[in-house]
Amino acid sequence: MRPIALGAASALLFAVTFVLNRGMELAGGSWLWSASLRYFFMVPLLLLLVGARGRLRPLFREIRLRPGSWLLWSFVGFGLFYAPICFAAAYSPGWLTAGVWQITIVSGSLLVPFFYETVMTAEGARRRRQKLPLRGLALSLIILAGVALMQIGYASALHGGEAWLGVLAVAAASFAYPLGNRKMMELCGGRLDAYQRVLGMTIASLPFWLLLAVLGWTMEGPPSGGQLLQTLLIAVFAGVAATVLFFHATDLARGSTEKMASVEATQSLEVLFAAGGETLLLGSAYPSPVSWIGTGVVMAGMVLHSYASRPRSGSFRTDRAEAKEG
Repeated sequence: MRPIALGAASALLFAVTFVLNRGMELAGGSWLWSASLRYFFMVPLLLLLVGARGRLRPLFREIRLRPGSWLLWSFVGFGLFYAPICFAAAYSPGWLTAGVWQITIVSGSLLVPFFYETVMTAEGARRRRQKLPLRGLALSLIILAGVALMQIGYASALHGGEAWLGVLAVAAASFAYPLGNRKMMELCGGRLDAYQRVLGMTIASLPFWLLLAVLGWTMEGPPSGGQLLQTLLIAVFAGVAATVLFFHATDLARGSTEKMASVEATQSLEVLFAAGGETLLLGSAYPSPVSWIGTGVVMAGMVLHSYASRPRSGSFRTDRAEAKEG
């Protein structure tokens, strides 16, 4: 249950991103600055956190060993994740962005066959492709059905096809984030904790954010004071706190595709938090009865996911060992 609780807490903090990004777009801020400033602010914050724990040297040693892999998977996991999220805010309300983002519940499970696991056989240890977590995937589809019901109540608020650019961008991001995260977990092999991994990926993705900042300055001019403040808040709550919580939750679930699917499913709660935040802060429409039914389906799906990921009889020692590794 601990990974589920950490995942739910990260979903609450991640929801800040959708609400504030939409608010900045409505105020005339550029998505290019919204995306790049978050990661610029994250670097000093994470350097302080990791440095205070005396873990900078192991991180930089890992980066020096395989700089190309760090650059590639950090670009995928952070660059191809957050830039489309910010781009979507220019075309879609925050609740829709958060709703479409729930595709990551399924996309994370669909990526499982692209990864390998070590198993012991009569001939010794060998690597094999991981199997699709069919039970977790089925439960994820229940959650997605609830998300779909939530969106039906808002459908009349959309005009023409203006939201489709945002939908497509977020759909692409939903695959990039779990792919980058899992590839970095595989690359680090448990040698780095969540704080170190987030800092390393932030630093390795800086070339991409610098490029976006140059484009932002050229096309839109410098960011406003309000945008600087709001992206700082996003960096603290979503960029640092939420990302570290989520990465730590996936560390605890490492080695179990069922548990990993359950942790990734907690991100469905972002829809609830984003809808509530937009209603209170941005004056969005109050959820319809159909949307509340969808909310109930989402919560039921989350309970089922938590039940499915509970330790089975005889696995207590293994689960505790995995938790200590994280």
